[in-house]
Amino acid sequence: MAAEVLAALNPRPGGCYADGTIGGGGHAESILNASSPTGWLFGCDRDGVAVEAARTRLTEKFAGRFEIRQGNFGDLGQWIPAGSCDGVLLDLGVSSPQLDLPERGFSFQREGPLDMRMDPRQTLTAADLVNGADAGDLARIFWEFGGERESRRLAAAIARERERKKIETTRHLAEVIEGVAPRRGRKTHPATRVFLALRIAVNDEIGSLKRGLEAAAKILKPGGRLAVITFHSLEDRVVKEFGREKTRSYTFGGDVDVPELRQPRAPEFIWVRRKAVTPGELELKGNPRSRSAQLRLLEKT
Repeated sequence: MAAEVLAALNPRPGGCYADGTIGGGGHAESILNASSPTGWLFGCDRDGVAVEAARTRLTEKFAGRFEIRQGNFGDLGQWIPAGSCDGVLLDLGVSSPQLDLPERGFSFQREGPLDMRMDPRQTLTAADLVNGADAGDLARIFWEFGGERESRRLAAAIARERERKKIETTRHLAEVIEGVAPRRGRKTHPATRVFLALRIAVNDEIGSLKRGLEAAAKILKPGGRLAVITFHSLEDRVVKEFGREKTRSYTFGGDVDVPELRQPRAPEFIWVRRKAVTPGELELKGNPRSRSAQLRLLEKT
């Protein structure tokens, strides 16, 4: 969604921007181009391969105008100065290179190790969860992170299978799931929600997103914009809840919003537009995986 991101952030010469999920550097390149000749970009990614790819891509044309680190966007506030950025981009989810490499273990379409780590330096893998978590915890993960209605049945089947043989590959897990929930003409594979849920759990994606949104609020200057691209409803709910909390003109004590106990305050953000931006026809033709993308945009007051 390069065109949509540029319209949202409106990069300009002399501006400072942060790309918390730099991937192969596509959005970063667009931002640096649009902010030439003096714009600056901070970038990070959990995937070291992506960091090196982005660094190589950007160095030839934009040397001296960016800093890229391997790390979680939840930690942006630890190394980017507070109130320094005119725009922050968080492009969530898993990248195409990660999906397409069987050895990363993100997809059931190809045989590979049951890994799913965005940052290979971390120890926890999907295989660790599948073979080590009890059935109740697996069912909770499948339901909370994947919305899988058959979560208990699938978790029980996995628990039975791993007693017979350790589940270590993507195809093995997909076959176990298909044995309980056959495809039978479904548009999506029955393993889709389980794989999504495991990926989110392995990488603590929701916790990282919440920390990343707060970090973005810290490093943005007044008038700076926060653009977040989500790919599923759970991510989108977190972003909308962050927006609702930050755009409120009051605070309240406790967990329940009681009108009589509200205290006025200045909102930290405003919605640039309430409705999410979705990919245009040109984007969908060039990148079919963007069909579920939604871009939400906030501006710091």
